[in-house]
Amino acid sequence: MDVVGGSPFESCILPCSSAVLIDDSANGSFLGWVVAAYSLGQMVASPLFGLWSNRRPRREPLVCSILINVAANILYAYVHLPPSNRKYFMLIARVFVGFGAGNVAVVRSYVAGATSLKERTSAMANMSAFQALGFILGPALQAGLSFIGETGVSIEVIDLQFNMYTAPALLAAFLGIINILLVVLILREHRVDDHGRQISAINYTSEERVDVTDDTDGSIDHIAVVTSNIIFFVVLFIFATFETIATPLSMDMFAWTRKQAVLYNGIILAAIGFESILVFLVVKIISQKVGDRPVLLGGLIVTFFGFFILFPWGNVYPKIQWSDLQNSSSHGGPSSPQPISNSSVEPTGCPPEQTWCQYTPVIYMAQYFVSDIFIGVGYPACNVMSYTLYSKVIGPKPQGVYMGWLTASGSGARTLGPVFVSQVYTNLGTRWTTSLLCGVLFAAIVLLACMYRRLIAFSVRHGRIEEP
Repeated sequence: MDVVGGSPFESCILPCSSAVLIDDSANGSFLGWVVAAYSLGQMVASPLFGLWSNRRPRREPLVCSILINVAANILYAYVHLPPSNRKYFMLIARVFVGFGAGNVAVVRSYVAGATSLKERTSAMANMSAFQALGFILGPALQAGLSFIGETGVSIEVIDLQFNMYTAPALLAAFLGIINILLVVLILREHRVDDHGRQISAINYTSEERVDVTDDTDGSIDHIAVVTSNIIFFVVLFIFATFETIATPLSMDMFAWTRKQAVLYNGIILAAIGFESILVFLVVKIISQKVGDRPVLLGGLIVTFFGFFILFPWGNVYPKIQWSDLQNSSSHGGPSSPQPISNSSVEPTGCPPEQTWCQYTPVIYMAQYFVSDIFIGVGYPACNVMSYTLYSKVIGPKPQGVYMGWLTASGSGARTLGPVFVSQVYTNLGTRWTTSLLCGVLFAAIVLLACMYRRLIAFSVRHGRIEEP
């Protein structure tokens, strides 16, 4: 739950659950669209809000985007009113919540323009730490509001059903109104050059501001820009696949029930969130000593090992969801295993239709936990370093559109990642999944190594500042 650019509604845990409740025609395929809708909306909106922030005061796109977010959350709270096709109203609400979250590009461009090169990494790390805190608090708020129950209370005067599904959306709308007040009353345009000298923003003029020559002459290294976008795409793609695969993987490998998988993986993700906050604090210190590029490279390598550890090995195979029938004299021999059919107990283990479970070794719980620790270190380091370095490559030029494309690439990764991993995992299994993810990370490491010398700050490239 970011202060700007997110809400408890970003997670699809409650929206996806309530989709089936309010419209029984919402099947698994449609829920896939509900999951992707947020990222698709953000992907479309990010460059638009970025362009807007380049030409006008940033308060305008921020206030507009938060208003869209508030309206979308209110729409979600009222999806029970239409007599039919309620699932489509939920899908629309989800799209516009994502559309409103496109203001992340504006926030990042503001931070990039309001900090010197020396301050940039620390400021970006602080912002990422608060995002990680929101990553923890968002699901916690949803869980905390679940005591209201599915029925809740009805407020007939305004035709509102206040229950465990609508409460998070209404809370998000309330927080959005507070955000608007903060943006209007507190936020002020502030822009400095790479040395930290205050300069006039292109889209804002203040009589109190003393102009300093805006040294933006020189071209941006667009090869470095494209490289940064690719690396950011890979980082978000990898983490999106990790989030998506966590529940089915743990259910298949450890024979957890769905309730156990949701509970335990929720705890693991919360722990990774706390771990990320610590990583952001450490990154600020390390980057000052060794620079941004080594930290980014190190983060990719650590994440690579996090997925490499998940590679299945040994001679133990996962439990299969079937019951061993007793020998039947009528058949004159041992029976073959049959899938579980009707049972009041939830079957656990690998589904029999996933044939790879029969010949692919199990992933041990120790592997899973160690992998989580490595990914919890590597991902936040890669995340903050990739867009910090990206902002430095662009330099003192207006960054709204560039940050919009970066955010869009991340949204695209969060859309494609779950689709990719769900297909590969279901059809090919853990060995192919971990191998392909490790291959993607290795390619990103090679790309970064090849482009290492080009990923430098704009002012360093043009000889205005010596590289630390």
